[in-house]
Amino acid sequence: MHHIDPSLVDWSRAQFALTALYHWIFVPLTLGLTFIVAIMESIYVKTGDEWWKKTTKFWMGLLAINFAIGLATGIIMEFEFGTNWSSYSWIVGDIFGAPLAIEGLMAFFMESTFFAVMFFGWDKVSKRAHLLSTWLVAIGSNLSALWILVANGWMQHPVGMHFNPDTARNEMTNFWDVLFNPNAYSKFLHTISSGYVLAALFVIAVSSWYLLKKRDIQFAKRSIMVAASFGLIVSLFNLTTGDDSARQVAKNQPMKLAAMEGLYDGKPGAEIVAFGILNPNKKLDDKQDPFLVKFAIPYGLSALSYHNLDAYVPGIKELVYGDKEHNIMSAAEKIERGKRAVAALKAYKEAKKSGDKIAMESARKALDAESAYLGYGYLQQPEDIIPPVQTTFYAFHVMVLFGSWFILFFIIILYLTMTNELHGKRWVLWAGIISLPMGYVAQEAGWITAEVGRQPWAIQDMLPVGMATSQINSGSVMLTFWMFAILFTALLIAEVKIMTTQIKIGPEEHNHV
Repeated sequence: MHHIDPSLVDWSRAQFALTALYHWIFVPLTLGLTFIVAIMESIYVKTGDEWWKKTTKFWMGLLAINFAIGLATGIIMEFEFGTNWSSYSWIVGDIFGAPLAIEGLMAFFMESTFFAVMFFGWDKVSKRAHLLSTWLVAIGSNLSALWILVANGWMQHPVGMHFNPDTARNEMTNFWDVLFNPNAYSKFLHTISSGYVLAALFVIAVSSWYLLKKRDIQFAKRSIMVAASFGLIVSLFNLTTGDDSARQVAKNQPMKLAAMEGLYDGKPGAEIVAFGILNPNKKLDDKQDPFLVKFAIPYGLSALSYHNLDAYVPGIKELVYGDKEHNIMSAAEKIERGKRAVAALKAYKEAKKSGDKIAMESARKALDAESAYLGYGYLQQPEDIIPPVQTTFYAFHVMVLFGSWFILFFIIILYLTMTNELHGKRWVLWAGIISLPMGYVAQEAGWITAEVGRQPWAIQDMLPVGMATSQINSGSVMLTFWMFAILFTALLIAEVKIMTTQIKIGPEEHNHV
């Protein structure tokens, strides 16, 4: 067990969180806008209306700006696995690296190749060939997301592997188990559909600005019609994928679910908190109410998690202290068994070094008996398994609140567009603009829920974050944190400036009505 420098762990966490949060400002817009652009170009090819070509090219121009800057942050994030998380990369690189390699070889090259045709090939290839390239860019960018989210889903619920004591690495035994991990595909569908929602909000926000300025009215109305139709469909799909994600969390990450709901005491027929303010002074072993204010829906959490109104949902206390009635092992027992696994691994290595085959076999049997708890052996106390409850709770509820608003908003704006009343409803147009930053907040809140909610684990129940870091000086991580913070902020400012300039210029020709 290497020495853990708390400062190094904190700064490595902070740097990766910074990179991931900035990266996710750009990615969801790319995922969704590629499909909206493909839909618009399909209308152009079907109708032959040059106006739709002009509309497609305008949104494609904004997509290109976003795509380029998102690429830069994504490359930096992948390098950080090698620089700041080399222990992680060593222990699980055989598994985690496989989907990332496929993403680089297949989706990235597919995406980049056809992106060039899509952006520069308007008058160089046929209409149908160009349309095909546009659709392949959309599919390619979403395939990139698939492989990355397969890797992330595996971190949340590791499957298809075994621990090799000779190399002290986890090695893949079944690629298909990793690929079809239920956690991975529910995460993939929920994540990409949330990106589609954001892209719809983006198109509506820009188009609403045109309508408020009383310019490019036909362009704005038609763009809103496409975006609102797309947005309503994908937001309803996002709701169903969120339901599936919640069930996966309940099954594989019960502590995350308890933190998401501020649930300290488990119970059957558990309620779901629609709105609540947590008690900041609440401690695990006291009698204080976890909430200062709460509005809850009876039986909602049991229904959401298990599709059973009376299902038992364990709380933070049961998951820490154990609950024999519901067959929940205490964290203390898991830590004790984990320490036995760590000791057995050490004994195996020493026996192998000395060539004592009998001792090797004995240590191997002891390790195999406790290997499921190996990660717990590096925790210090049972309470270490509790993630930051307040951060997880508020992030989850902000995501749900805003997601619910988006469904209602798409219905309102689609109805007003179809009845030709939208341009007279200034409050709806302002809501369209304000909903865009809400979309970005909801995106980031979703990732905060997913990643903060599984702390202290880099890989759920297998590898604590403290054991995943590189053995480097915390000062160098601190320095690069601030360098990246300045760089990413500059990139974001550049994107906003370039985009706002293009939006002010507008479509190539104004379409006043």
